[in-house]
This record gives sequence, C-alpha cells and structure tokens, in this order.
Amino acid sequence: MAETARIDKWLWAARIFKTRSIAADACKNGRVTINGINVKPSHTIKRGEVVCVKKPPITYSFKVIDCIEQRVGAKMLPAVLENVTDPRQYELLEMSRISGFIDRARGTGRPTKKDRRALDDFIEPALFGFDDSDNESFENDD
Repeated sequence: MAETARIDKWLWAARIFKTRSIAADACKNGRVTINGINVKPSHTIKRGEVVCVKKPPITYSFKVIDCIEQRVGAKMLPAVLENVTDPRQYELLEMSRISGFIDRARGTGRPTKKDRRALDDFIEPALFGFDDSDNESFENDD
C-alpha cells in the first residue's frame, strides 16, 4: 500500500471517473477540491483526506481510505474510499431528476408524432390547388 497517490490516478482507480483523462480535466477545470482548495491533476493525496468532486447538479465527497493508482474491481471500493456525501445532495439530485421534464416549455424541442401528423395534414398538395391531374397535363405539353 502506498502512502500517497496522484489525485487524477486515484479518481480513476476508485471508479469516480471513467477515464484518467476525464479525471485530469475535472481537476484542471476546478471541479475537484481538497479542503476547499482546487487541486491540479498531479496533486498527491494522503489517507484520511476528503476529496470533493462536483458532478452537476451535486457535489460528491469521498474520504480516502487507501491511496491506490491501479484500478480495482467494484467490490474492492469499500477498502479504497468512504462516501461521505451530504444526504441533502442526494435529495437535490432526486429533485432534479423529477423536475427534468417539467421545466421544459411546451413546443420546445423535438416535435411529437401528433405534431408531425398535424404538419403533414397542413401541407397537403390539395391545399395549394395542386392535383395529380395537373402534373400530368404539364408532362403531356412537351
């Protein structure tokens, strides 16, 4: 067991981010903090530190139990980190899931099947005075 580890490698090894480059980008963009201070990807962490990761809409908090730089299986995670995220953050996540479609204004976004059918009915050739027999007369004039 190592005494220290790079924060970007630890975030990837602890399965908080899917790839190490995503973890490094999160550090560079100020979404990873330790004790309220933004850290660079090369920052070293020690056991007992609390790492806060902002993944909108919530901020996760993890206590470092073991400093690892090699990815471990999901069953081994309790030996690597302890989730100390505030329960209010999870309530905020649930609220954003519930209200996801309520905030969208009617008529914005992709048209529904009903809307498409209404458009098709509106743009019928008969509405513009065109008929299939008119097209045939144009072809026969040549």
